Amino acid sequence: MSEQLVEKLVHWRRDFHQFPEVGFLEMRTASIVATILDELGFELQMGREVMSEAECMGKPSAEVTKEHYLWALENGANKNYMEHFSDGYTGIVATLDTKKPGPTIAFRFDMDALEINESSLDSHYPMKEGFKSQLPYRMHACGHDAHTSIGLGLATLIAENKDHLTGKIKLIFQPAEEGTRGAKSMTEAKVVDDVDYFIASHIGTGVPHHHFVAANNGFLATTKQNISFSGVASHAGGRPEEGKNALLAAAAAALNIHAISRHSDGVTRINVGELHAGTGRNIIADQADLKVETRGENSSVNEYVKQQVKQIVAGAAQMYGVDYHMETVGEAISCISSNELANVLHECAEAKSLFQASTVEVNAAAGSEDATYFMKRVQDNGGLATYCIFGTELAAGHHNEKFDIDENTLLPAVELLYASILSLEKHAQMV
Repeated sequence: MSEQLVEKLVHWRRDFHQFPEVGFLEMRTASIVATILDELGFELQMGREVMSEAECMGKPSAEVTKEHYLWALENGANKNYMEHFSDGYTGIVATLDTKKPGPTIAFRFDMDALEINESSLDSHYPMKEGFKSQLPYRMHACGHDAHTSIGLGLATLIAENKDHLTGKIKLIFQPAEEGTRGAKSMTEAKVVDDVDYFIASHIGTGVPHHHFVAANNGFLATTKQNISFSGVASHAGGRPEEGKNALLAAAAAALNIHAISRHSDGVTRINVGELHAGTGRNIIADQADLKVETRGENSSVNEYVKQQVKQIVAGAAQMYGVDYHMETVGEAISCISSNELANVLHECAEAKSLFQASTVEVNAAAGSEDATYFMKRVQDNGGLATYCIFGTELAAGHHNEKFDIDENTLLPAVELLYASILSLEKHAQMV
């Protein structure tokens, strides 16, 4: 059985890798995931059933969404499920209710890719083996193709052993983790409000091959913002006094954003990643656009930085007599894993000898993750939540054009998550 499951895991992962889809456009991916889950006997909730439209941040335009919908239909999507995902609400919650008393356990798997042009070098393994991305500037460069496959592998083991399980098991396939855009909408749709144990996971992230981390803490709270300045164009030589310079407002904002004071309650990060302005050398720029992100060691520190950005942008606009608009296109909160749940996973890893080494927790400041919305909601409701890492050999760092994983990590990840279900059923009886 293990050999057959490995073949499926590799097949799924390579298929998703060839057809990467970015946030809220994971239509082909979601339709294939739904097909497999349905065949395995899970109860499915999809699209708007499991996503709050009001909380979807940074969603592509209707035109882009429609264009991708047509692409997905032409490239292997199962049309029987596409009506649920056609408007870009691509979340799935698959539930197996054993009808026997027991805990509700949920697992989160993200599905989206990145806007990166994958390497075409012969030394790049996906290129050499023929499963490189077929889309320009679209790539699974963070392992979400592996995550989705691990989720389907876990679903397979659950379905095969459902007569021996108790309680409810929920598999959450989330869109738009990149940019921290998708989890809040699913959390606000109450998909984890009944959950006793919640586990999110990731592959790689610098953890050595054959190593497991049961609780990866240190995720920074973050806010992603698009900022625009609107001024008045004018001839820079003939009538400069009639112009209102959006470019200078944006430049002043960018420089002062990077000068925001640090906070004594925790680390902060700030970055202006893009600035686009102007239409010509001799024209006062009437439009300027910034892409900005803030991060903080906890949510209150990030809120401090976020408010400083807002004041700076308002001040820059006033100084140059232009209008401004700010839009939040992604956000995540901070959250610390439940140590009790982490210990259960750690014990599973050691007991099953699925990994050479297991660590209970790592607390170094990391990037950001919107799975924290799920985690905090479960914890606030009295449940336990953790974020674990499956170490793997990486060809290059995350978000790199040469990124690739060691596929030998897929099966141990599935087996560990399945083992955690059995352990948590016993844990629930003891508490």
